Amino acid sequence: MKKRFFTFLFMLVALFSTVLHAETTVIVAQGADAKTLDPAASNDVPSHRVTLQIYDNLVAREGTKLVPGLAESWTQVDPLTLDLKIRKGVKFHNGDPLTVNDVVFSLIKVKNDPSMMSFFVDVDKVEAIDDETVRITTKKPFGPLVGYLAHYGAGILSEKAVTEAGKSYGQHPVGTGPFKFESWASGDRIVLKANPDYYQGKPAIDTLIFRTIPEGTNRTIALETKEVDIAVDIEAMDHDMVRNHPDLKLLQKPALTMNYVGFNTTKPPFDKKEVRQAIAYAIDLQSMVDAIYLGAATPASSPVAPAVFGHNKDLKVRKQDIAKAKELLAQAGYPNGFKAKIWTNNNNVRKDTAVILQDQLKQIGIDVEIELLEWGAYLDRLANREHDMFLLGWTPSPDGDSAMYAVFHSKNHGSAGNRMWYTNARVDECLDKGRESTVPEEREAAYKEAQAIIMDEVPLIPLVWPDNNAGIQKNIKGFELDLENQHKLYPVSKE
Repeated sequence: MKKRFFTFLFMLVALFSTVLHAETTVIVAQGADAKTLDPAASNDVPSHRVTLQIYDNLVAREGTKLVPGLAESWTQVDPLTLDLKIRKGVKFHNGDPLTVNDVVFSLIKVKNDPSMMSFFVDVDKVEAIDDETVRITTKKPFGPLVGYLAHYGAGILSEKAVTEAGKSYGQHPVGTGPFKFESWASGDRIVLKANPDYYQGKPAIDTLIFRTIPEGTNRTIALETKEVDIAVDIEAMDHDMVRNHPDLKLLQKPALTMNYVGFNTTKPPFDKKEVRQAIAYAIDLQSMVDAIYLGAATPASSPVAPAVFGHNKDLKVRKQDIAKAKELLAQAGYPNGFKAKIWTNNNNVRKDTAVILQDQLKQIGIDVEIELLEWGAYLDRLANREHDMFLLGWTPSPDGDSAMYAVFHSKNHGSAGNRMWYTNARVDECLDKGRESTVPEEREAAYKEAQAIIMDEVPLIPLVWPDNNAGIQKNIKGFELDLENQHKLYPVSKE
């Protein structure tokens, strides 16, 4: 009898221990799969939403404030020299210690990678000056440098892991971050596991899964049926359902993103400014805000959102003017319009935008065919200059350089960000001045002038500044929307 009692007691304790240590899994749904898990190899939001959980940066961003990351501190030695003191005792997921050599390797790699080089093109040298200090020397004064060290594309890599994996590294990432890579079923899910040796402490989540659910309505359904815990980019038509559901919360706030329609400015007829201006005058932006975003966006007057340093508040939203649009088309030699294709990926907001554009451009004789592409192929073909028109978004950090340099400078044609292949010498001068100056008033004036030129030449049409949003289960705690729409999940727990 006594033996049975102790056996029962042992089983009860074991069961209770299992309950106490039950694994916590959080599933996040987003609209597109990552393109790569090498943070420097692609500058797209779906990829960086995953990689920022795997890697740490030298500098971190809390809202608009820059704070220490893997660099405990940094010192601007002179206008061309930045020294960073590297944190000790940090381990990579493969167990190797973080060294200054890994930092040097990572920064040289990101400087030379086509997708990220626009942010680091003015870096001249990166070197270790002792066992705990890395020195970055720039070719000229470089105001936004510290902010760019917080860019998620500048996550710190293990030199050994990258070298051993070679071209397959993007499928076998190794970082120092709160979560370790476990597996990737392309087009379906990426599974991460908690890093028990994380220098800030083990995450409260044991398993973190990113699900790819392209259709916005299906992401909302998955949230409602508890298949997922967090769903980003809830479509406007589903906001009220999530907001009013007893088990769900809708988080929403203005962000830094610009959604736009871009043109291949090297390809007729889009090489003519008058054609691009005509299309801009044919579009009714408020109808898009009302029909697609249901008010959860603002018509854009500029490529730089109001919360970004350097925003030109003097620019006004261009109003629809069909007569003016037809007049401009005639001036350009297309009085009867023309046929063109507009590309988008399988994203409901972009697809709906394409349909509205197709309808509105008919009014001026432009016959638009909509073509849907898979996300990775979409970015690759834009970089190869195969397109007519395309729909995309750009999410910067809160600085005019981040909002404009990659997208509009002629150095950055293709995958670096300037997918319009736009070239304007004066815009280049303004953006260079904004980057090289350390005087805020000079930088602001340069960015304002660049925006005015861009809004006249229209290499792209800023359509809206959308709000960021996410739907979450009410038992998810610690989740906060990020200004750049790339959300840190280390603080998250599940009750």
